[in-house]
Amino acid sequence: MARDHARKKAASPSQMKLRHICHALASVAFGLLVPCWAIADDTTPQDFAVHGQATFIYQGYPPFAAPYSGANSLPPGGQARETADVTLLVGVRPWAGGEIWLDPEFDQGFGLHDTLGVAGFTNGEGAKVGRVRPYFRLPRLFLRQTVNLGGDVSKVDPDLNQLGGSQSANRIVVTVGKFNVTDVFDTNAYAHDPKQDFLNWALIDAGTFDYAADAWGYTVGASVEWYHGPWTVRAGVFDLSKMPNGEKLDPNLGQFQLVGEVERHYSILGKDGSIKVTGFLSRGRMGLYSDAIELGAELGEPPNTALVRRYRSRPGISVNLQQKITDDLGAFTRAGWDRSDVEAYEYADIDQTVSAGLSMAGKRWGRSDDTIGLAGVINNISKEHQAYLAAGGLGILVGDGRLPHPRTENILETYYKAALTRFLQLTLDYQFVDNPAYNTDRGPVSIFAIRLHAQF
Repeated sequence: MARDHARKKAASPSQMKLRHICHALASVAFGLLVPCWAIADDTTPQDFAVHGQATFIYQGYPPFAAPYSGANSLPPGGQARETADVTLLVGVRPWAGGEIWLDPEFDQGFGLHDTLGVAGFTNGEGAKVGRVRPYFRLPRLFLRQTVNLGGDVSKVDPDLNQLGGSQSANRIVVTVGKFNVTDVFDTNAYAHDPKQDFLNWALIDAGTFDYAADAWGYTVGASVEWYHGPWTVRAGVFDLSKMPNGEKLDPNLGQFQLVGEVERHYSILGKDGSIKVTGFLSRGRMGLYSDAIELGAELGEPPNTALVRRYRSRPGISVNLQQKITDDLGAFTRAGWDRSDVEAYEYADIDQTVSAGLSMAGKRWGRSDDTIGLAGVINNISKEHQAYLAAGGLGILVGDGRLPHPRTENILETYYKAALTRFLQLTLDYQFVDNPAYNTDRGPVSIFAIRLHAQF
């Protein structure tokens, strides 16, 4: 992904940090000061709503052992970075069953080392583009149409990007416009939202789900969902970025992705659960690791997949399970695989992944709105991918310049989210990363974070 002048300032001297943090805190303060009259009414049906959110994350780590580093390595000397975003979410119901949502947003900040150095990256709010000062974006602009087909009618509570109302158990939902693929696919009640639960990329989604997205995580496309009894079937087509990990989407939809998902809801001893199987097929200009290694050897240079890209396919599949254990305790697990001889295109340098975790509400200690979470993830790459990194190749997130002793990347994350008020949450987060970027020569790394999140 191209790096602009603003990104180079991420490594500016320490006196710049205070200014960055002030910008971020000002953004969060703006979110907190939005007038309360904008809170959406809970009436049914709801024809108009205004919501808002502000999220600030400050994340850092102390020095760790590393005998060498590459261009995409996490710097061993220690580092701290912040990310902040403030979003206004405006929804209107133009006709029965229809919703139009517009989400203007201001972003600021950087992920650790410009969101590089760990395959399962540590901040889900850290985009692959960062800037020192707040800048404007429009991440979502979409139309959602719900067609009720009968069955039990349930209430739909007002929420971010969701108008209050009602819906039948059997229904069709069509979404068209600009949004995040994971707004619809690979969702999980316990691990999916870096604004409120886990932060690690390989926990909030399957690390192998190389979903279509620009450098901020959004794309243009359409999805269809069919709900019938305990079953849900989803399908979608989405635009890939023009270049892997790029800021611009393919203007002609010449590079695209198909996504499909089947979900089954069930109950065990009266406790709800669900299992999803999600598959994707990307079609675009991508390089083979073996071709890049061969060409690099001929040129006497490190391999570079950008030099051997051809139009080809990259498929992948993942399984996603969530299960309520008690009224205040839930469990989740994911496992995924993708075609590992083709370069990762949009998300992460992960070819196989498995994760599992627990999430508990604080009812047992008198804090029912608090949440504590604990989860682990194991990421891996193929032999071809290992050979590419060992020869000095760079992935979209990792690349230490060498990889003499590869092994799985293992990450443990735990957090405690405290509800300070109805609209404000404070979270303390810790991640332990063993073998960052699959390299046993570097690390382990302990990463700490504080998150402040407000929404109405």
